[in-house]
Amino acid sequence: MAKAKTQFVCSDCGSVFPKWAGQCVDCGAWNTLTEFNPDRGMSSNRGGKTGWAGEARKVTTMAEVDLVEDPRTTTGTGELDRVLGGGLVEGSVVLIGGDPGIGKSTILLQTMTYLASQQAAALYITGEESLQQVALRARRLDLPMDQLRLMSETSIENILATANKEKPRVMVVDSIQTVYSEGLSSAPGGVSQVRECAAALVRFAKQTGTALFLVGHVTKEGALAGPRVLEHMVDSVLYFEGEQDNRFRMIRAVKNRFGAVNELGVFAMTDKGLREVSNPSAIFLSRYDQPIPGSIVMVTREGSRPLLVEVQALVDDSQLGNPRRVAVGLDQNRLSMLLAVLHRHGGVATMGMDVFVNVVGGVKVLETGSDLAVLISVVSSLRSMALDSQLIVFGEVGLSGEIRPVPSGQERLREAAKHGFTRAIVPKGNQPKSPIEGLEVVAVSRLEQALDAL
Repeated sequence: MAKAKTQFVCSDCGSVFPKWAGQCVDCGAWNTLTEFNPDRGMSSNRGGKTGWAGEARKVTTMAEVDLVEDPRTTTGTGELDRVLGGGLVEGSVVLIGGDPGIGKSTILLQTMTYLASQQAAALYITGEESLQQVALRARRLDLPMDQLRLMSETSIENILATANKEKPRVMVVDSIQTVYSEGLSSAPGGVSQVRECAAALVRFAKQTGTALFLVGHVTKEGALAGPRVLEHMVDSVLYFEGEQDNRFRMIRAVKNRFGAVNELGVFAMTDKGLREVSNPSAIFLSRYDQPIPGSIVMVTREGSRPLLVEVQALVDDSQLGNPRRVAVGLDQNRLSMLLAVLHRHGGVATMGMDVFVNVVGGVKVLETGSDLAVLISVVSSLRSMALDSQLIVFGEVGLSGEIRPVPSGQERLREAAKHGFTRAIVPKGNQPKSPIEGLEVVAVSRLEQALDAL
């Protein structure tokens, strides 16, 4: 009998190697290779004159495909529906990750109790908590408890057997790292267990049309624990953002087969659970009694929503040989590049000075439309020059000092006018074709023009 072939897989990136090594050569992580015995490969399926044992199936053209819009089921929370692309889709698999205690189980428990109260068969499977703990949380949050069905189980075979019997429309597995298969010898949470159990749950969801939520643990770096293939198997990947000591939580969609990626949902943590914030721009803006240096408001875009956030900068003499460049909520490497552009094309030097830039409210700005706001806030702090509190800016800054347009400029300007801003400095390519009532728009094409417009 042939000896079983042993391979080693990286628990961070999922790369497979024929022998063990201390460091993964693909992602550079140390001590992440774990042993597993792969199933028999496709070589066992060879047979017949064609070389493969199988049945030829019908092939169709794309034009012949019957296009039917996927029906959406509301979750009872508008912000969660926004992140999901408009609601739950039958047979969809959603993976939710985040730091411990940030609110993953809370938002799912609120969603499941709402769906159960709407006569939708809902099944909540917990592998980390007892049934009493889940029921106590529901009572503390004043959630309806008479319709949602609970089960505490970690065996994938028992979970699938129960799901086939109950036939839920929506199911939650909290969490995928606690589920194990009796057919595998590795411990729960290992690469093989997570991959095989997730594959079995995804297969069940697709075959039965059950909407499935999977809760995933995260590593200390903030990435989802387990093999990277876990994120490829599911339809949507949602990340919780925000600090535990901060009242506000944000859910960002980093993958969504049924909607826009980078969509952001904003929630407020209260004693009754997570409550949606319908106007998130209001919580990220601080209106002062008088203008202060180093503060400017910009319009960023998260998914399909324009969002107003405040950018603050502090420039001070450095006591170190190498001045510090610190960016919170922004890309730190891009900050260093922008300061070089400011010196070369704006005539403003920050050598020998520490520069700190922060996005208020814990928002992470991933787009380049924040470039102009960062540089204006730095100049404002350096010159101790307070800016007009009714001023709004956005725009990308190129290496040659040009101000490049950003997507959805009209929507950004209308959002600023809706919140009472009266003046805007924007790229020339984003200048509106028709005037916006109550908003003076200053269009610039160069960095020096933007600084003169201040």
